[in-house]
Amino acid sequence: MTCPICSKPTAPDYRPFCSRRCADVDLGRWLTESYSVPADADPEAGETFADDPPQKAH
Repeated sequence: MTCPICSKPTAPDYRPFCSRRCADVDLGRWLTESYSVPADADPEAGETFADDPPQKAH
């Protein structure tokens, strides 16, 4: 297996990365939203999640 950041062999302590540096680069990409998880739901559709408080009926 190779590191997804630099393609060097992985290190057991940092798997799937080769070093702490590459692990931090990956984390930084998630935190700056360079990576994203695709979603099928339309954010305008009013979809609720389990953590959302119940809505009052009008």
